[in-house]
Amino acid sequence: MAIASRGFRELRLERISRDFGTLNALKDVSLTVQRGEFIALLGPSGCGKSTALNCLAGLLPLTGGTIWLDEQRIDPLGPEQRGFGMVFQNYALFPHMTVRKNIAFGLQMQRRPRDEIARRVDEALQLVRLAEQGAKLPGQISGGQQQRVAIARAIVVEPPLVLMDEPLSNLDAKLRLEMRAEIRRIHTLLGCSTIYVTHDQDEAMSLADRIVVLRDGQVRQVGTPEELYARPAHADVAEFMGYRNIVPTDASPSDDGMVAVTVGGARLLGVPVERLGAGRAYAAIRPEDLTPSADGPVGATVETIEYRGRDFYGVGRAADGTELFFRSEERVAAGDVLRLGVAPERVLVYGTGG
Repeated sequence: MAIASRGFRELRLERISRDFGTLNALKDVSLTVQRGEFIALLGPSGCGKSTALNCLAGLLPLTGGTIWLDEQRIDPLGPEQRGFGMVFQNYALFPHMTVRKNIAFGLQMQRRPRDEIARRVDEALQLVRLAEQGAKLPGQISGGQQQRVAIARAIVVEPPLVLMDEPLSNLDAKLRLEMRAEIRRIHTLLGCSTIYVTHDQDEAMSLADRIVVLRDGQVRQVGTPEELYARPAHADVAEFMGYRNIVPTDASPSDDGMVAVTVGGARLLGVPVERLGAGRAYAAIRPEDLTPSADGPVGATVETIEYRGRDFYGVGRAADGTELFFRSEERVAAGDVLRLGVAPERVLVYGTGG
C-alpha cells in the first residue's frame, strides 16, 4: 500500500490553554506524542478533550501555550497549513458527492494532478475495504461504511497526524467493536500518529498506546492502558477507569506498608496509592474484585443483579447503607444476603486532597 504518513519525530503541546470568557476549558496542558503513537484523550463530557483536539487541528486558537511539530511552531498556522487529517463524530461527508469524490476532496484542494488523485483514492478505498462502494452516495451506504469513508478522506492526504473526535459514538455496539479493530489496523499500516477523543474507557484501553485522562481542562494522568487499569493516580481517575466502589473511609496506616480502611462496616486492608497518614481517605475497589465468599468480611443485601454471559454483576447494600458493586460466578437474586471479600492488593486507598 503506497499511502503513508508524512514523517516527523514528535508533536509537543507546551502548557496550552483555551478560555471561553471566564471558563477555562484547557489549563496548562502539556504532552509529547512520538511518531507512530496512538494517544487517547479520555474523560467525561466537558473535561476539555474535544477542545484540545480542536486546538490541535487549528479550529480553535490557543489562549496560551504553544504547539510544535518537531522544530516548527504550528499553533499560529491555519488548519490547512498544518496538514492534519480529521475524522469528525458526525462523519461530515458531502451528501451530494460520491464516496470517491468525498475521499478526493482534500487532494483536489491541494491541486494534485488528476492521475495522482485517482491512484491515491483507489489506494484509500482498498485500505478501508470499500473498493466496491466508490460510485455510491453516502446515503446509500451504512453508518460503518460512512465512517470508513471519513477515515479514508482523512488519510488520503498522507497527514503526519490523524485526529479523531469520538468517531464511533453514532454506531451500534457491534459496529463499534468492528471499527475499533479497523482503526487500529489502519493506524498500524500507515505508521501515522493518532490522537483519539473518547469518553469510553474500554475503547481507549483497546486502542491506545497511552491514555491521557482529563478533568476540568487539566491532565490528571498519562500512562499505558495497563498502568491506568492497575494503578490510577487519583480517586477520580480510578472512578473513571472502572473502580465503581469509591468509598469514603478512615485510614489507619500499618508498619508493613498497608493501610486499614472501613468498607460497608467491615475492616479491610488496602494499598496506599500515595503517602497517607491516619485520617479520612477513599477506598477504591473494582466490582469484579469484590466477590462472594464464605468468610467475606462485608455483609450486603443484593438489590439488583444482571447476567452478563459468564458472570453476574450486582448492587448490594451493606448494613451501614453503603452501596457496593460486586461480581458473582454463581447465580444470586435480589434479597439474598451475601458475604463479600476482596484481596488487599485490589483495594486502592487515596487521600482526600484530590
